[in-house]
Amino acid sequence: MKVILLADVKSLGKKGEVVEVSEGYARNMLFKKKLGVEATNAALNDLKLQNKHDEKVAQENYEAAVAFGKEIEEWKVETKIKTGEGGRTFGSVSTKEIAEAAKKQYGKEIDKKKIVLDDAIRALGTYEVKVKLHPKVTATLRVHVGEM
Repeated sequence: MKVILLADVKSLGKKGEVVEVSEGYARNMLFKKKLGVEATNAALNDLKLQNKHDEKVAQENYEAAVAFGKEIEEWKVETKIKTGEGGRTFGSVSTKEIAEAAKKQYGKEIDKKKIVLDDAIRALGTYEVKVKLHPKVTATLRVHVGEM
């Protein structure tokens, strides 16, 4: 019996795949737990339409990430850090502080989890920070750290 999976099933396959299983397994396991539906013509057509819709949404998300990435490339975010004698700094600049400064200065929000810091920013100066907007899109944000 052919079944369309509604969720990932460990031994069978991933969500949206059409798999061949025994009738008893389909009736007693997959249908009861709502992990799959019978692969009728109507269900296959719905699956095809859903896949097209998912591809369209994924493409729109990718294009939006590319556009936002180009915008971020032109930004220079200004942050401040506390310093002591001889320019010695106290603490470091976190991704949260960078995200808040970007929102305050440019009015657009960057998720702090998407900002990638290789090393902690513990000194004054200008740094290039990676922002992972999409699995295929990474932008470079310039961050200038000044004295408080």
